[in-house]
Amino acid sequence: MAKRTKKFSAPLTAFLCVLALCGGLLLGVLGAATYDALSFKSDEAPPSLVSGEFQVHFLELGNKYTGDCTYIKAGDVDILIDAGSRSSSVPVIAAYIDQYVTDGKLEYVIVTHAHQDHYAGFATTEGSIFDLYECEIIIDFAMTNQVATDSNMYGRYLSERDAEIDKGAKHYTAAECRQNNNYLFELDNGVKMEILDSYYYYNEAPSENDYSVCTLFTYGDYHYLFTGDLEEEGEEHLVTLNTLPEVTLYKAGHHGSKTSSSSALLEVIKPQHVCVCCCCGSEEYTDTDANQFPTQAFIDRIATYTDKVYVTTRCIDYEAGTFASMNGNITVVTDKNGVSVICGSGDSRVLKEWEWFKEHRTCPAAWQD
Repeated sequence: MAKRTKKFSAPLTAFLCVLALCGGLLLGVLGAATYDALSFKSDEAPPSLVSGEFQVHFLELGNKYTGDCTYIKAGDVDILIDAGSRSSSVPVIAAYIDQYVTDGKLEYVIVTHAHQDHYAGFATTEGSIFDLYECEIIIDFAMTNQVATDSNMYGRYLSERDAEIDKGAKHYTAAECRQNNNYLFELDNGVKMEILDSYYYYNEAPSENDYSVCTLFTYGDYHYLFTGDLEEEGEEHLVTLNTLPEVTLYKAGHHGSKTSSSSALLEVIKPQHVCVCCCCGSEEYTDTDANQFPTQAFIDRIATYTDKVYVTTRCIDYEAGTFASMNGNITVVTDKNGVSVICGSGDSRVLKEWEWFKEHRTCPAAWQD
């Protein structure tokens, strides 16, 4: 297929122009970011654009809402996992990943489950991710509680996805990957991507979150786990159905909720680094402080294994719609020198060092000096 021509509506075009004007400032911020690396020397400055054999980018999405979008680069292979949180996030996502996706092609697109904060960017009728990029392989959820109509988000997703399939994309559900023994993908630079098995690919779940597609990336001795919004019971099945390693990086389940990142999962994967994709302290889902992302329960459980916890965004005033970067766009880079964490906001403090944490959370004993 030829390189996809991008078409935005007039409002989106105007928004992209603003983003372009801010591009220099963004790159300047990235240039000022710091590393948390095994081999990094404090007198070295990181490049404006990240380089490295294997890169995992957790994106900020340009609004006060919590959502997921993870861009992964394995050599010349480009992977996008989810595209939340709203359709208005698409220009933000595109402006970021276009720095790396120079051929207009995404070799793999993974859509974890049918919740707006994960797939809105695939389900808009004007300028969706499927419109903007040539998508070679699409892997999505096998089951859902959603019922498609011509006007709802799930209906739009199916329409956009199927149009991409008609253009030549290959499509598999996660269940098909497992059942057809087509769940291990060799990428570039020796990186492997595995679609993990999950009980709720085949069985009705108590929550839409449990239908999440779960993936494990392996690069040499390093492992990276992504579980979407899988909940506690789903995590228990995940541990039973798969041989999970201890992981270098774990994307916090369900944005650091109290119902995910269970002890059953954590005691197996023992994560070294954790990235939380959320608008920290937002009232979007609850007014109860302890249950706002990242929750106190999540922090208490994760603290046993690591204090290297990073968060993309923080809420300033939910009602006013104001927010700011916490660690910003977070990039975890692995190369021959080890693992580095690059914080696009220029502030590489881990969660426990932030004022918000000190004001709103009780510090676990494991994190106390």
